[in-house]
Order: sequence, then structure tokens, then C-alpha cells
Amino acid sequence: MFKPLILYIGLRYTRAKRRTQFISFITLTSVLGIALGVTALITVLSVMNGFEAELRERILGMTSHTTITGRDGTLQQWQQLEKQLLDYPHVEGSAPYVRGQVMINAGRRVSGAALRGILPEYEPKVSEVANKMTFGQLSDLSAGGFGVILGQELASYLGVIKGDKVTVISPQVNSTPAGILPRLKRFTVVGIFKVGMYEYDRNMAIIHIADAAKLFRLGDAVSGLRLRLDDLFNAPRISQSLASKLYYEYRVSDWTKAHSNFFRAIKTEKRVMFIILLLIVAVASFNIVSTLVMVVTDKRCDIAILKTQGFSNLSVMGVFIVLGGIIGIVGIALGTLGGVLLALNIETIVPGIEGFFDVQFMAADVYYISDVPSKLDWADVYSIAGIAFLLSLLATLYPAWQASRINPAEVLRYE
Repeated sequence: MFKPLILYIGLRYTRAKRRTQFISFITLTSVLGIALGVTALITVLSVMNGFEAELRERILGMTSHTTITGRDGTLQQWQQLEKQLLDYPHVEGSAPYVRGQVMINAGRRVSGAALRGILPEYEPKVSEVANKMTFGQLSDLSAGGFGVILGQELASYLGVIKGDKVTVISPQVNSTPAGILPRLKRFTVVGIFKVGMYEYDRNMAIIHIADAAKLFRLGDAVSGLRLRLDDLFNAPRISQSLASKLYYEYRVSDWTKAHSNFFRAIKTEKRVMFIILLLIVAVASFNIVSTLVMVVTDKRCDIAILKTQGFSNLSVMGVFIVLGGIIGIVGIALGTLGGVLLALNIETIVPGIEGFFDVQFMAADVYYISDVPSKLDWADVYSIAGIAFLLSLLATLYPAWQASRINPAEVLRYE
């Protein structure tokens, strides 16, 4: 079907003649339409990949890959369990923690918060909070010092800075002659962190694990162990393997369960955006139909002569499939080149546009990610190019079939 002569004729029909300038213009718009659609699709998916990677990094900066706790929500003799876990090949680090919900009061402001007790020397093994400190450092927390590190948004809401006092109110109560009263403890703000995720910056406070154990009356127990794995994307499988190794004496959870709805929503949005933008490519690809229909009409005599010379119907179809395929390949090549270059340089291009027009697309006081991240995934590029090429070939079938049905006797009767 695709002999050298067919390829030659298909290539020859791509050249414009004076009387076919309009057809050439339609062809050019088809090529540009496919190129713009492919460019937009690659760029948008790269930006969405960048946002997903950025959000995942910020979330996992505070959330451990895997968490292990006891069946009753506490963990006794965590040091022995830690030694056992560190011998597992996929575990790179671990840290104990105490977790609880509290109210934090400063002046007339009160806010709920998730209180996390940590060991400052262990915490860098499982999280990035040590690198997110804007004031103070984790080592400022000491057992019995009753210091607290607040998220930036939480500190801003309470109106406190480093060195101020806050009151932590535990849901556990004390029985006194005056009745049942909540447990209160004064803490000193020794640091402030900013992760860049509102969930943590607004709702989290960190204290020393010994102070947390006293506040929640845990004694020598902790809430659990947080683990860092060598491959966070394998966390579900590794967590299941750990659970079976520990004989199901403990509850094992991973980060995909804690944030499954969030990342599922991102994947769904990415899939929907892919389909919507693919429609642009589809519309541009089906412009090839109009181009080829006009070429078929213009080349009726040529087709008739070719068929009298022995061209079969399949050979005639092959000529126009080659012609449409060339249009698609050129558009896809231009679009892929433009999309890749734009995706790789968008982090430089966007600030340049913002500076030139004196605008800011993502204001820092509104969005936590104020720049436009981009992560080019070559698998996406190959998928987009492949689907666009298939759409281009699909668009050639009807005009090619119409060309193959031309009857040479009818066309050449009056020639």
C-alpha cells in the first residue's frame, strides 16, 4: 500500500501551486492548529505535574511515609521496635512522636491545633520541618523546658512571636474540689516554622516529646513511630509487608491513606484536563478532513489517470493517508518542540512576563505556591504525540476512501 511511488505522490501533493493557494492556507492552519494543541497539552500537563510534585513535597515534609502505632493508639518500649524496624531494608529512618488535639490561648485569641511531641534529634530523619524554620530551631526544644514551635499562620492568628507565652489547654481534665477542670500548661514560643501548606502552618504546634507525654499523661509511652522509606511511592506495599512482619500486633498506615482523597482529586483533575485539551488537538486534526476533501476535488483528474495506469483503490487511499500523515507529523513535531521548550523554561518565562507587564499571576498573600512550577514527564509527551498522530491518521480515512471511489471513466469523459 505504501510503496515509494505512493510516498512520492503524497509528498508532491503537499507542494502548493498558484491555483491551490487556498488549499495550502487550509493545510497551514491545520498544521498550526495541531502544533498549538500539542504545545498547550504538554505545557499544561507539565505545570500540573509541577504543582502535584510541589504539593507532595510540602505535604511529605511534615507527614511521614509510614506510621506505626499500637492497637490502643499508644506504643510502649518504642526503642525496641525501632531497632527491629531499622533492620528492615526499605526503612531509612524513624522517629517517635506524641500526638493530640489541644486549644492554644494567647490573650483573647484561642485556636484549636494539632500538637505533636517530637525528639529534636530524631525529627530530621523523617521530616523537613527543621529546614522550614523561620525563627528558632528544633534544638531549642528541651525536656521540661515547655517550649513550643508554632506554624506561621497559627502564630500570626494568635499574635505571638518568639519569646511570648501561650497557654495550651488539653482535652484531658483534672478533678478538683471546685469540680472538673481542663488541664492547662503555659508554654514559651521558641520558634516558628513555615511549610507552605495551610493545613500545617495554621493548625500545628510542636513541643518536646517529654513535655507532650506529661501533658497527655502517657508516662514512658508514645503515640507511635514515624518512618522514612527509601521509595515513598512504594509505601503501600512496604507498609503491608511491615504489617505482616510485625504479625499485625501494630497498626501500620502510610501517607497515601492519610491524603488519598487529595491526590486522587489531583489525578482526576489532570485526567479531565488532558481530555479537554485533547479536544483542541482533535479539532485541529479533523481540519485535515476539509484539507484532504479539497485536495481530492482538485486532483480528480490526476486520480483518474493514476487508476488508468494501474493504481488500485488501496494505493489511491495510501496517497492521501500519506498526505494527511505528513500534515499531522509536521504539526506534532512543531507542537512537541514548542511544548517541551515552554515546559522546561516556564519557570523563567512567567516571571519575565510578570515583570514586563507589572502583574502577578499568583499573589504570595493569596497562594502558598506563588510561582508556577513545571515538571516535564516524557511519558506524557510520548502519549500526547502518539494520540495526536492517531487522530491525524483517523482524519484521513474518509477523504482517502472518497478518493478511492472515483470512477476514471466519469472523470475523463469530458477531458
